[in-house]
Amino acid sequence: MNPGPATAGSHRPRPFPRLAVTCGEPAGIGPELVARLAATPLAADLVAIGDASLLAGAAHRCGTALKIEPWDGVPRTLRAAGTLRVLEVPLRTEVVPGRPDPRNAFHVLNMLARAADGCLDGEFDGVVTAPVQKSVINDAGESFTGHTELFARRAGCDVVMMLASPQLRVALATTHLPLADVPAAITRGSLARSLRIVHAELIAKFGIAEPRIAVLGLNPHAGEGGHLGREEIDTIIPALDALRGEGMQLPGPLPADTAFVPAMRERYDAVLAMYHDQALPVLKSEAFDSTVNVTLGLPFVRTSVDHGTALDLAGTGRADPSSMIAAAEMALRLANPDRHR
Repeated sequence: MNPGPATAGSHRPRPFPRLAVTCGEPAGIGPELVARLAATPLAADLVAIGDASLLAGAAHRCGTALKIEPWDGVPRTLRAAGTLRVLEVPLRTEVVPGRPDPRNAFHVLNMLARAADGCLDGEFDGVVTAPVQKSVINDAGESFTGHTELFARRAGCDVVMMLASPQLRVALATTHLPLADVPAAITRGSLARSLRIVHAELIAKFGIAEPRIAVLGLNPHAGEGGHLGREEIDTIIPALDALRGEGMQLPGPLPADTAFVPAMRERYDAVLAMYHDQALPVLKSEAFDSTVNVTLGLPFVRTSVDHGTALDLAGTGRADPSSMIAAAEMALRLANPDRHR
């Protein structure tokens, strides 16, 4: 067991930070990742939100001894590896690993809503999410583009999606959009909102006093002076100039093909990319197992794995929990920044 951290001037342990953990698509690898996470000695009060019988079956397939207890709301100062409290959100229909059923889409949405509301109410210090199958939720008739957008709507705030590894942090100016829709979605106002959020969160949660945020161009060679597109001249440069007037350090717009070479990376603390696949392949190709998805701008901490549901591995017990464990460790650090600096 992990002893809870002592309060200053007292020998009485204080409760562990409480992290909600959503189980993701029930037919995917999410339940197995949650079971493997619970087997670690992470110094957090883990509360899984999902179906207890599904988690028990997942643990059995992984060969993981898991003691499941019902969620009672009582703070914990100790947690034994292999124990997990479960806030029950029952399945709508039986699960066959690797074969998502749209009838369980509402089970998934209920999990996410319960986690968000618990964080907003102060019941949880943060949430860690296992991957969901977006297509199945849409097949059930619910418009769903991702966790990031759902949590933003639930909290009623603007957010930025960032993926972070030990070597690199990449935020996105746009998230889950068709490529054809990206240019129109990038405006001076949207860039200013995104950069202000990234700047504030790098200070507040990551402890970087004067963040340097590199901004990529949209077009090849950052537009080549207007010969390969005018978005840099008409939109990105004016937005950056205005924010530099507020004191922000914003190198760019930089050509994406050279922004990630080691000599360049040393010059900034994070990168703002214009669209999803502009930068994330670089990050995932070099740090897939240790990369964490972080939603910036929420009034609570939210982290996630950097991969999908891996339906081909579901039910085999072979899914790698590295990214899930990294996501929980980062959530713990971000929920208690002073303690972990």
